[in-house]
Amino acid sequence: MDKVVPQSRPIFASVEDAVAKLGATGYLVNTATATAVFLADRLGKPLLIEGPAGVGKTELAKAVAEVAKAELVRLQCYEGVDESRALYEWNHAKQILRIQTAAASGGTSWDEAKSNVFAEEFLLSRPLLTAIRREDPTVLLIDEVDKADVEIEGLLLEVLSDFSVTVPELGTMHAVRKPFVVLTSNATRELSEALKRRCLFLHIDFPDPDLELRILNHKVPELSEEVAEHLVRVIGVLRGMQLKKLPSVSETIDWGRTLLALGMNTLSDAAVKSTLGVVLKHRSDQDIAARELKLN
Repeated sequence: MDKVVPQSRPIFASVEDAVAKLGATGYLVNTATATAVFLADRLGKPLLIEGPAGVGKTELAKAVAEVAKAELVRLQCYEGVDESRALYEWNHAKQILRIQTAAASGGTSWDEAKSNVFAEEFLLSRPLLTAIRREDPTVLLIDEVDKADVEIEGLLLEVLSDFSVTVPELGTMHAVRKPFVVLTSNATRELSEALKRRCLFLHIDFPDPDLELRILNHKVPELSEEVAEHLVRVIGVLRGMQLKKLPSVSETIDWGRTLLALGMNTLSDAAVKSTLGVVLKHRSDQDIAARELKLN
């Protein structure tokens, strides 16, 4: 029978409470996002967040950690990340030093040496094991899981099913306090159905103009309402173009801060043209935007 992991105290009392508490950290959410976060917290299920780069997937995990006063433990996925980087590995240099020291002092049998070097002090805990073993509030962020190899998904299935990790030399380690788990994906590849079944799913797209304007006003309050509205409208037009990389919310904020830094109090064609590199990072995208926006 699987070991039952104790449920942590709820972070959010309701969907409305999630909206308010996340908003207090500076992360403004719509009802759909707040509902998914509330249910992940209340049901103790991992939350898989999918969407284009720059819409705030990682920032949502950070906001939850801030609300919960929890430690954020992050596993950044990439092509080639393996079990030793995600789970644990042994400190081989320290093990060899221990064996050499034992041999110099009279020697020991292999059985004795093995029990000595495969001990807790030689274990290097990586993000997954670290999050499982923490007794304090923890948010485990598995970032850009779609960039990892399929084999890592198998490892995640084992860890996220019963929140335990087996180290053959030390035995099975069970979570004493279940972490709040967030997985993010930019949808560069399809994740396995088995992994999806273990998670609640949330798709975050670019915000609607009203929400994006609220975000911009919150992050760059010095920007005039007129300029902020104009900027959000232009961003919306850019996202409707056939670009290599559509501007993200973070780039909207950067653009607002850029205008302030340059002392620009209007978003004229000249201002757009001179600062377009803040939001479009490919020359071909800038050429398309300049042509479609009819910038002189």
